[in-house]
Amino acid sequence: MEKYKGKYRIGSARLPNWDYGSEALYFITICTQNRYHYFGEINNQIMDLSSIGKIVNDEWKKTFEMRPDMNLSMGEYVIMPNHFHAVIGISKNRYNTRGGGRNAMHCVSTTTTIFGPQSKNLASIVRGFKSGVTRDA
Repeated sequence: MEKYKGKYRIGSARLPNWDYGSEALYFITICTQNRYHYFGEINNQIMDLSSIGKIVNDEWKKTFEMRPDMNLSMGEYVIMPNHFHAVIGISKNRYNTRGGGRNAMHCVSTTTTIFGPQSKNLASIVRGFKSGVTRDA
């Protein structure tokens, strides 16, 4: 597996006061550790998924089946040798409407901890996805 040679790392694109459980479309990128080509290789301009890449594909699809209460929608996604891109939609649900612990008008959590909201948001979705891939790999 080829290792990414560069040290390039951009800063966070996260909005500091945005509630990532809010109704919106989100673009995510997940990179492999040390940029190793765990997910497969590109041969003749076609992505050839490794066994781990196939697990990534299966786990991403399961993400939406496992969380019907969050009213998620799967946008386009692509698995590359050392990273994964996806568009995910979080639609209106009982966790992101008034009375559900969030102020829908301002899209910020009304329930705060030092770590912020820890469930039913984009972070919990990504955490569950990565955990499933790691477990099955």
